[in-house]
Amino acid sequence: MSHSAQIQAFFDEQTGTVTYLVFDPVTRVAAVIDPVLDYNHRSGKVATASAQRVLDAAHGLGLTIAWILETHAHADHLSAAPFMKQKTQAPVAIGAHITAVQDIFRSVFNLDDVSTDGREFDRLLQEGDSLPLGELVIDVLHTPGHTPACVSYRIGDAVFVGDTLFMPDYGTARADFPGGDARTLYRSIRKLLSLPAQTRLFMCHDYKAPGRDTYAWETTVAEERERNIHVHDGVGEDEFVAMREKRDATLAAPVLLLPSVQVNIRAGHWPKAESNGVRYLKIPMRVQSE
Repeated sequence: MSHSAQIQAFFDEQTGTVTYLVFDPVTRVAAVIDPVLDYNHRSGKVATASAQRVLDAAHGLGLTIAWILETHAHADHLSAAPFMKQKTQAPVAIGAHITAVQDIFRSVFNLDDVSTDGREFDRLLQEGDSLPLGELVIDVLHTPGHTPACVSYRIGDAVFVGDTLFMPDYGTARADFPGGDARTLYRSIRKLLSLPAQTRLFMCHDYKAPGRDTYAWETTVAEERERNIHVHDGVGEDEFVAMREKRDATLAAPVLLLPSVQVNIRAGHWPKAESNGVRYLKIPMRVQSE
């Protein structure tokens, strides 16, 4: 292979999420990573402008989208994977451990229309799996800790790390969601940081670290090892776990946590419409006894 993947990033400021269009410049075969659905939480209305922007860019470049890839079942935005699939016929893939996430949240939301075997997705990916991208190859790395199902996608010298890492001045992902684990997260991060120093790392999110006025989502293994405020070289596992657990205890739940998880464990599909033709999401209530 004598060429590298071309990458275009599409930033959704409302959710702080980056969607990537990654393609082989020779064959013009592409993948979309972590597509975002436009969702208005106050009105319950959805739109596809952000996803269409990615598709329009792909069309303008003469690309054929072969894969729609999720790094995990997101808790901060709803996936536009079904819309992308409808427009491109590309299969939707996610880490095979999505089955554990489905099992957890099927119980949390008392959902009887969600499987625990991942059948909602077209392809379940394991550590070491490879997917063709024209003349390039997408290698799958299992990087759990934020969730059990998190995977990173390596394409040449570029790795798309999902929520495992953030920019060096922002740190690392939280690990307090059901199924998350700070110790597992540390080990996944060290796995990523054992890659060659010049490896480019692409974040799934950015929220502007204090003192930084612009959004950023690309860094390198070397920069993370030197400057990451949570997990730079010299930070041991026990130290990281203590920091991460203390910090996580102070964090509020993401604004879109409840709708996002219910939709994303269904591969971005909505619950079935009820008798009045309207679809509904659930809000679990924890009512204290009087």
